[in-house]
Amino acid sequence: MRIAVFTLFPDAIASYCAASILGRAQESGALAVDVHDLRLGSLDARRTVDDSPFGGGPGMVLMPEPVFRCVEAVEAKGELPRPLLLLAPGGRPFSQAVAGELAALPGGFSLLCGRYEGVDERVSDHLVDGELSVGDFVLAGGELGALVVIETVARLLPEVLGNEDSAVDESFSAGLLEYPQYTRPADFRGWEVPGVLRSGDHAAVAAWRRLQSLLRTAARRPDLLEDLRREGRLSDDDVRSLAAHGYDVPSGTEPV
Repeated sequence: MRIAVFTLFPDAIASYCAASILGRAQESGALAVDVHDLRLGSLDARRTVDDSPFGGGPGMVLMPEPVFRCVEAVEAKGELPRPLLLLAPGGRPFSQAVAGELAALPGGFSLLCGRYEGVDERVSDHLVDGELSVGDFVLAGGELGALVVIETVARLLPEVLGNEDSAVDESFSAGLLEYPQYTRPADFRGWEVPGVLRSGDHAAVAAWRRLQSLLRTAARRPDLLEDLRREGRLSDDDVRSLAAHGYDVPSGTEPV
């Protein structure tokens, strides 16, 4: 998987991607993150990349010339994996499902980090292939959003995680929040690990984890449970388990 990132702060991206899971993924060859400095697309001595907006208003806007020039220089060398996605508040909401789509792209993809008050609209209209948003909040730039996308996608790639089942069991992968996790000691300050997890009964453990995922999702993210209900992805056992614990699944459920 090759991911190209265009940013005004290349060191911030490169340093994070050199650590931990992403660093090991790059060392193994499972992932390549190419970072490009947007200032290299500017031709003046000060490497200017922004200007005040037409029509007035606060802040500065990324100019189209340096952005186009930087991206096109990389593309001319055959090193620009498409699609090129702009990190922007109005973009498609990023989710685990979207991460799965990106992870399945055979040639990788590219990310463009906005900054200041945003980018010139002509970048959105004529250079990028789409936009992504990591949430309904405002950041100083797209770098943190880009790192969220990179790490989420990388975790879905073969050989990146030590255990491939880890990505399958995590929150949102099956539409539910992940079940509670415990490790040693079995008794910490009088708080004991649930006995079923120490029973060695794999079927009982699986059933407990499914129930805990359902209950945690119902309590903390009922919107996710509603999505599963609407899609018909709740089984008869799921509905009965939720009802037994005081969570009534709305009518119209189509169990699988």
